[in-house]
Amino acid sequence: MTEQPQYSGGFQNAPIQAARAFRAAMTVMARPGEIRELNGSRPPDPLSIAAGTLLLTLCDPETKVHLAGAVNTDAAREWLTFHTGAPLAQAADADFAVGRWAELGSLGTYRIGTAEYPDRSATLIVECDELQQAGAELSGPGIKGTAQLFLPDVPALQANAALYPLGCDFFFTSGDRVAALPRSTRISMET
Repeated sequence: MTEQPQYSGGFQNAPIQAARAFRAAMTVMARPGEIRELNGSRPPDPLSIAAGTLLLTLCDPETKVHLAGAVNTDAAREWLTFHTGAPLAQAADADFAVGRWAELGSLGTYRIGTAEYPDRSATLIVECDELQQAGAELSGPGIKGTAQLFLPDVPALQANAALYPLGCDFFFTSGDRVAALPRSTRISMET
């Protein structure tokens, strides 16, 4: 009997793989611009291994997820629901949103937190063709001097950072690699 796609592709050794994935996710969030390997899942296409692993690690039945554009497939919805129990949501209500930059839509659609609860904001998992430590210059907490990361829309991300302590946080994924950009990071372009 063949296993149904929504039942396969999860962690084979959940305690160990989830712990490693959580450590990698927190490391890149603490060190903006750093690129790390992140694997352990085999999500349905077109979700990348890194995006799927983030979803398995960070989502649960209390976490609302928005799947945008090409990743919003029956297979992805069923896989996510089976493995995490996370309910699907519209962008404005999401705790996490996943998709390519152009498909995620305006950042103004997502929750940015409130003065009392800045942590009640969305985290966007942006699927990319590749991750490069080149392009935008990053500075701020967790960065010794400066770091570089290619970003899909520098002006939009600068506007998000200007909202700090409010704003969205970002993971960028490609294949089995991940980088992060917390809202506290200052972004400039090389001259």
